[in-house]
Amino acid sequence: MTKLNENYLKLQSSYLFSTIAKKVAAYKQENPSAEIIRLGIGDVTLPLPSAVIEAMHKAVDEMAVSSSFKGYGPDYGYDFLRQKIVETDYLARGVQITEDEVFISDGAKSDVGNFQEIFDAKASVAITDPVYPVYLDTNVMAGRTGAFKKGKYSKIVYLPCTAKNNFIPLLPKKHVDLIYICSPNNPTGTCLNKEELSKWVEYALNNKSVILFDSAYEAFISEPDIPHSIFEIPGAEKVAVEFRSFSKTAGFTGTRCAYTVVPKALKVFDKEGGEHSLNSLWGRRQSTKFNGVPYIVQKGAEAVYSPEGQKQIKENIAYYMENAKIIREGLRSLGLKIFGGVNAPYIWIKLPKGVTSWDFFGKLLKEANVVGTPGAGFGPCGEGCFRLTAFGSRENTIKAVERIKQLKL
Repeated sequence: MTKLNENYLKLQSSYLFSTIAKKVAAYKQENPSAEIIRLGIGDVTLPLPSAVIEAMHKAVDEMAVSSSFKGYGPDYGYDFLRQKIVETDYLARGVQITEDEVFISDGAKSDVGNFQEIFDAKASVAITDPVYPVYLDTNVMAGRTGAFKKGKYSKIVYLPCTAKNNFIPLLPKKHVDLIYICSPNNPTGTCLNKEELSKWVEYALNNKSVILFDSAYEAFISEPDIPHSIFEIPGAEKVAVEFRSFSKTAGFTGTRCAYTVVPKALKVFDKEGGEHSLNSLWGRRQSTKFNGVPYIVQKGAEAVYSPEGQKQIKENIAYYMENAKIIREGLRSLGLKIFGGVNAPYIWIKLPKGVTSWDFFGKLLKEANVVGTPGAGFGPCGEGCFRLTAFGSRENTIKAVERIKQLKL
């Protein structure tokens, strides 16, 4: 008899966005003429920048010639891309990162989910609530969370984020080993400024904790006091890992390319208290379980850092942030309390008292034919809230807001 990893049985039903997709598909089947506007899942709608497309075409041609053909690539990514990342995303901001601290991957979601494998199964974990589901679910799979009771896992340290604290998490009241932070935040769209982020780095330094910092949306930051990287904070290189993605920045949601920065100064400890390089351990994990991102895709990612590529992605980001402004201002005109949409492409809506997030999902789908994401899907503190994304087309964004305005909230 083959036994399973029973931690998988602790997972709650299906993945949030799979549940939403099934509900929308069922409604569409019953109402085939309905014009559905999808502002739920954070998928982009603008095509890849022309600079990226041109670079990928050239790379395809290279693959057709023996002299320039590429087989297996370097385990951690091609030097041409890692160098551009270091120069543009870090050194240009005064952050000292080296190429051998950068690991190219097929997505920040994959890396954030896989990184927990390195740590002890008994490591204590803190997550914000509400939270991106992958942080929690992968720790459920690993057996760190305990039983699910009354909407929470018994061994997880939840960091409540509510309208009362502007969805900014407070430091844990006890020691934790692993801390998941996302800024700009998915789902709430809020950010930690330098002073707030410095408190987390100080906590991690004092407690020998590791911060898993998801900055997939850093390119959407517009306010000057919001760090684009946790490594802008002194000492963070000793306690933090940073995850970034080309998905939302450059439209790579279907093309798949991202990277993770693991500083060589960051150490973890065995049961005897001996120090080990997290950089080396992650490298060992990747070389064992991952064969790298295709050369063609990495050449496309390299083109993001060209002058043309930088100009084009900034134009696309501005387009999405104008959508965010349209949603934010349109819903505020209804008297709703809105968070996010300034430094992030997500708009987080505080629903009227007594309205549950799944009830609002149903109302929005059936009466306005607009799809969003129920806040309860991101954790207990997400109940009573709702997320919309700015990644739709301009036409659909305007149309969706007008439809919502017609609802009786």
